[in-house]
Amino acid sequence: MKFKKVFTLFMLCSAISYAQQGFNTFNEQNDFLLTSPGAMRYGLLGYDNPAILTYLEGPEAVFNWSDQNGRWNDFRRWGLFGAVRNLGFGMIHQKVQDKAVTDYRLSAAMGNRAFSLGLGYGWSGGDKETFGRSNILRAGLLIRPSRYLSLGTSGIASTEYSTKELYSELAARPLGNEFITLFADIVLRNTEIIRGKKEVWSAGAALEVIPGLRITGRYFQTKAFSTGIQLSLGNIGFTGQAHYNENQAHAYNTYGIRIGTYDRNFLGSLFPKKDYLNITLKGELKYQRYVFFDESNTLYDVISQINAAKTDPGIRGIALNATELKVPGEMLWELRERLLDFRKSGKKVVVFLERPDMADYYFASAADKIVLDPLGTLSLQGLVTGRTFYKGTLDKLGIGFDELRFFKYKSAMESFSRENMTEADREQRQRLIDVYYELMRDGISKARGISPEKLDSIVNNKMGLLPREAIELGLIDTLDRWENSSEVIKKIEGTKRSLVSAGALEKYRLPDDNKWGEFDRIAIIYAIGSTSMDGGINARKLVKDVQSAAENPRVKAIIIRVDSPGGDAMASDYIAEAIKKYKKQKPVIVSQGAVAASGGYWLSMYADTIISAPNTITGSIGVIGAWVYNGGFSEKLGFTTDLVKRGEHADLGFGASLPFLGLGLPDRALTPEERGRIEYMIKDSYDMFITKVAEGRHLKPGYVDSVGQGRVWMGPDAKDRHLVDIIGGLYDAIKVAKQRAKISEDKEIRFIQFPAMPLFDFSFLRPSIVGFELKENEFVNYMKLIIEHNGQAMPRLPVEDLHLIK
Repeated sequence: MKFKKVFTLFMLCSAISYAQQGFNTFNEQNDFLLTSPGAMRYGLLGYDNPAILTYLEGPEAVFNWSDQNGRWNDFRRWGLFGAVRNLGFGMIHQKVQDKAVTDYRLSAAMGNRAFSLGLGYGWSGGDKETFGRSNILRAGLLIRPSRYLSLGTSGIASTEYSTKELYSELAARPLGNEFITLFADIVLRNTEIIRGKKEVWSAGAALEVIPGLRITGRYFQTKAFSTGIQLSLGNIGFTGQAHYNENQAHAYNTYGIRIGTYDRNFLGSLFPKKDYLNITLKGELKYQRYVFFDESNTLYDVISQINAAKTDPGIRGIALNATELKVPGEMLWELRERLLDFRKSGKKVVVFLERPDMADYYFASAADKIVLDPLGTLSLQGLVTGRTFYKGTLDKLGIGFDELRFFKYKSAMESFSRENMTEADREQRQRLIDVYYELMRDGISKARGISPEKLDSIVNNKMGLLPREAIELGLIDTLDRWENSSEVIKKIEGTKRSLVSAGALEKYRLPDDNKWGEFDRIAIIYAIGSTSMDGGINARKLVKDVQSAAENPRVKAIIIRVDSPGGDAMASDYIAEAIKKYKKQKPVIVSQGAVAASGGYWLSMYADTIISAPNTITGSIGVIGAWVYNGGFSEKLGFTTDLVKRGEHADLGFGASLPFLGLGLPDRALTPEERGRIEYMIKDSYDMFITKVAEGRHLKPGYVDSVGQGRVWMGPDAKDRHLVDIIGGLYDAIKVAKQRAKISEDKEIRFIQFPAMPLFDFSFLRPSIVGFELKENEFVNYMKLIIEHNGQAMPRLPVEDLHLIK
């Protein structure tokens, strides 16, 4: 009891001795800090160094108190701190006998994870004169140039007295993560801090031996020291710290409670849940979504979720709802590859189907268990591709169509100029079908343990299978519906498992305090649609996106995802030349989607690495043209035109405007002289195309011509002909980009995606008539594209090839 009275008297004398200094010293706050502020998590949420507020990811609140009077529940000294990103408020209350003071601080910060600045303002309430308090101004700086090093400093000055204090700290993480952190700090003051000293230093270490369990030790210049423990249970955490004086005798303890954003969970690390991740692939799979009110799945997001689930200790498997699947075949292949990789971790995949076709079933065959609806069907009919021919229609309409084709396989205009396929087109299409069919057949055969010959027999003789037949043939494991997925998984696992959304994955919940510094970034630029200067791909804008990514010092590599059948040669070349220019600054990787042919291949050819899926349609190195003109159409509709001109060919494009399309239909066909001139320009464009491909792919022009002539290739055939480098998808492009940029495989990165998406989808504002909805028609859009480029060389695939194979 006598010691407590002496201790209380000492505290009061200490407080009075600091009178007229303006504020409490940094060391007076140290009993609430387990380490230097920047060494572990977020310190006192800006009360100590306001610059640290840039690291917060959400709301945080901490309550600390000490038992300096010998009782753990004696709240004579306590602190309350709260913050959101870049803004914090805190207070420390101190009571000595019948005197008390509360110090308040408001803090704000700006910057990024590598460099941030903070400012703070403080004031006090209570017995300010007894404790020598005044208003204060504070400035802080936090520099984290890498994941290994953190440098912080904070200066404070009284607004009434001449008192000033400077605090500096250094922290290091030898392993680049939170497992071990070493730290040291020093406080410099223009008045006495303790026993005649104007500077006091400390040093220590923090260990996070188990995620969520942190142990700390700290030694002070005065020979005092402290040991602490912090235990996190996710959104709540607890802190305890024992303080020893300069004689190494126990002096007092401090405690803390934290509530806020999710932190690494101590119990979750020791006793992880074994949930199933619920992935629902409903409808189409996009590349990008609108910022607001768009819950669509994207390819990147689903790939990321599967990869995150693979390493998440709380995930036992994936339950995949594919009952309403409408995903292109190339994307299905990419997702299938990720599911097969996921299974290598020993975790299970269960896929639910209703009426799958062969492509859907091929995707689902990656699962451990395939569940079919009891009233569903399995359609294994094989693959088909064809095209509709409009020559007779155009003849009846009175629209003339002159196909300007000079290369064997360049068949983009056959639908308008012929009544059936050329042998060259039939040859290349059959090869596409064969490659994709064998990809699916062999994949299903391997996954389900069925010989390729037996699968061929099922395709050729069964066509469609009833549920019981599918089970008997070993193609389906059980019959049930997605609504009963929990019970199905319970039967598979032998115990109940919860289905959780992607938001429950550790990757999307864990804080980034375990990683210092700004993240390296990889830019993903989507080049989707017809190559056009202002529509489709929007080449003018896309080139600016490439430039922006190339000039951003944080972006270490660029991935361009190409899903384009071509179109305007100028638009393709715009983008190709930008890639050629900026790949000198950083790696540029092209990931080809379902179609990256003709103009889509043109814009790919200068990349450091071209990655194609086994069912990507690529190549089609060639150009074609057409002349669409009035062959009686105007007369049938009662249109007439008249003109005056100067220039022999000035009337070449003149004609009546087509209703609803807003395009002019030339009045006449080409003369032999005009057709010869256009032929010369198209062939010159082709020569330029093969010359550029030869340069970009380090091949001889003659060889490029031999694999060109407009011929399309599937990924493996294109690789064999040196048109692409690697068979893979977006995930593989990310791996290659990291390797090219010399980013270690285990280092976490962030992605910037271009182009920036609009905030909302305003298509619902489009006027409509009740019971009738006007949708864009690919045939109409293709005709518009041809007429817009009438007589010009076009590196373009047929419109049907956009959906050549699912």
